[in-house]
Amino acid sequence: MSMKIYNSLRRQLEDFVPLNPEQVSIYSCGPTVYDYIHMGNARTALVTDIIRRYLVYKGYNVKLVQNLTDIDDKIINRAAELGVSAKQLAHQNGEAFFEDSQRLGIQPADVHPKATEHIPEMIDLIQILLDKGAAYVIDGSVYYRVNQFAEYGKLSNRKPEDLLAGARVEIDERKEDPRDFDMWKAVKPGEPSWESPWGRGRPGWHIECSAMAMKHLGETIDIHAGGEDLQFPHHENEIAQSELATGTPFARYWMHVAFLKIDGKRMGKSEHNFILLRDALDNYPTEVIRHFLISAHYRHPLDYNRESLTKSEGALRRLNNCLDALKNYYEDIEPSETTAVPLQHAVQEMKSQFTLAMDTDFNTAQALGAIFTLVGEVNKSLSTLDEAAAPVLAQAYQALTETCQVLGIYNTDTQIDDGDNVQQRDQMINLLLEIRQDARNRKDWETSDKIRDRLKELNIEIKDTREGTTWKIIS
Repeated sequence: MSMKIYNSLRRQLEDFVPLNPEQVSIYSCGPTVYDYIHMGNARTALVTDIIRRYLVYKGYNVKLVQNLTDIDDKIINRAAELGVSAKQLAHQNGEAFFEDSQRLGIQPADVHPKATEHIPEMIDLIQILLDKGAAYVIDGSVYYRVNQFAEYGKLSNRKPEDLLAGARVEIDERKEDPRDFDMWKAVKPGEPSWESPWGRGRPGWHIECSAMAMKHLGETIDIHAGGEDLQFPHHENEIAQSELATGTPFARYWMHVAFLKIDGKRMGKSEHNFILLRDALDNYPTEVIRHFLISAHYRHPLDYNRESLTKSEGALRRLNNCLDALKNYYEDIEPSETTAVPLQHAVQEMKSQFTLAMDTDFNTAQALGAIFTLVGEVNKSLSTLDEAAAPVLAQAYQALTETCQVLGIYNTDTQIDDGDNVQQRDQMINLLLEIRQDARNRKDWETSDKIRDRLKELNIEIKDTREGTTWKIIS
């Protein structure tokens, strides 16, 4: 079966055929760095990270470009509120983005272009559109003529009469058409600006991504990814200006990540209901956050709530316990005759189902299902298999670690329960065991049993021995 991607441009699943059979180019719209990123932003970045990991797993060479919008109305306005320069604010929040992404286990892109470092490329692209009659200058600002691109609206599938309502363009009576959007903004007092053939000013948002994508990936890229809120007008405008300038398709596959929700509403700074990624990572391990964010297909909305994160924490606990047990059998040995034939079949079935899920539009939810089905089979088998089954247990360990690392939910060098939260947990459990021991010394068996039973409900098993009481986390 070939790999298939849901192409937002044609609103259907399509076979994935890159321009170069061995090289895949991806452009992912990065953050506008006027603040720290929230969990909704993180979902989009994480999906791109997993797409890239899986393509590498499949044998492709991948070049990923993820931009940073470091000049924009939001940055200028936020900097004015804080009494700092736009450059200072963008640099500070850009560094915070890299820090937060690293904590989430997101691998850096091959190129992280900044808008302010690509002004010459933007000016050149704007000039091409002016020369083609697709743009016009008014008082030092340059606007794109939407009516010059016959296919405008093809990505968002909007009718011409609906385009203005959704565009959120600035009201400007000087424009030839209210739908026209700015590619260059004439300088305003106190704002950052650059020299251009039309006077000092700064680029518009949409021209930034077109110029940066073409600079680093060429006129046509394989995959263009971003949040679904960018589909219109941002991506629609990217297509219009890029394809009219070059005469070639801008991107072969458009992928859009659905909103993260909280209390049933879209999470976002404009809704004032967002959870910063760095705050979430202070409360939950990286793998738990990643598991939660990929527990639904990327095109389906996902609700952020404590219950879902607790479920992810429990699932990762089962996974880690299983892999810890399998480590005892993992050796670099060739497969051989084994009595564990059913488990061997389960390993192959997991690999097959994992690949099928990821080949079908990167369905991480189904991929996780395949992984945890094998975890269940392993747990059932561990107590019954003998040493002759070691080769297949090693296969299970290798298959699980390889697929989990594609999703970034297991790191062989770390465990899920590390850091300050784990230290506090251990201290709390040990305190409860001290209280239980005091109760036992008083022959208060009711309190002793209650503590034991309540801990067991929390998947913490205790054992009383001559040397004292021990505890462990069970799956």
